[in-house]
Amino acid sequence: MLGSAVAATAVAAGHDVGARERSRLDITDAAAVQEAIGAEPWDAVVNCAAWTDVDGAEEHEAQATAVNGEGAGNLARACAAAGTRLVHVSTDYVFDGTKAGPYVESDPAAPRSAYGRGKLAGEEAVAAAGGDHAIVRTSWLYGAGGGNFVDTILRLAGERDSISVVDDQLGRPTWTGDLAPALVACATAPATGIFHAAGQGSCTWFELARAALALAGSPCRVEPTSTESFPRPAPRPANSVLDSERGADAVRLGAWEDGLVAYLTDIGVAQPAAAGGAQ
Repeated sequence: MLGSAVAATAVAAGHDVGARERSRLDITDAAAVQEAIGAEPWDAVVNCAAWTDVDGAEEHEAQATAVNGEGAGNLARACAAAGTRLVHVSTDYVFDGTKAGPYVESDPAAPRSAYGRGKLAGEEAVAAAGGDHAIVRTSWLYGAGGGNFVDTILRLAGERDSISVVDDQLGRPTWTGDLAPALVACATAPATGIFHAAGQGSCTWFELARAALALAGSPCRVEPTSTESFPRPAPRPANSVLDSERGADAVRLGAWEDGLVAYLTDIGVAQPAAAGGAQ
């Protein structure tokens, strides 16, 4: 999902792109990664590879961490050896969600889930490799070409008269169409370290679902529910709103509402009147 958007954005910007799908490069294979990075003089690598099954990671933590932690380390060490900049995508799940306000880059990480622990291990491995790098944390990602919350809500709305969605988790939805250009820009920027990049503003999952269905003109009713009444294997942070303290180096995206309109328009779902009103 994100990797395809980044590759397309980079090509459109005039960059030479050598995209590597999972079937072509297993980042858990250190030797294969070393060979792939060393084979050509890459200026930068954007790592969008990840185990993204948050609940599945609870049962298969070793496998998830092999990708999200050790795989990221393999890429980072290979890039450091080759003098190649690495842009590594991470997540809001490195935080426990107990902070009263938005999380900034210097806030201490305290993941509650296996997925979050694996992603934090990846961040630490990237930093420890000592190469030129940017770690970009994002949140509530959706876009074309992959399973995501927005697509799931649209599908369920076509199957049911009403759906219940949790209304006590707060975050910043992020469209891949907004994030991809920011990642491409990070690949050529001089700033290093951790960056937060997410749609501006915040909402709950319930509010995101309601907005998506309103834009789609769906008659399906959306009812709010609690996290407690919708148990999942992996704990979710109650607050995962990401903000930035990086000043001039900060990665700024547009409002989450505008990203949602753009995505639903792109896939031919947004009703013109609803989209115009949302903007």
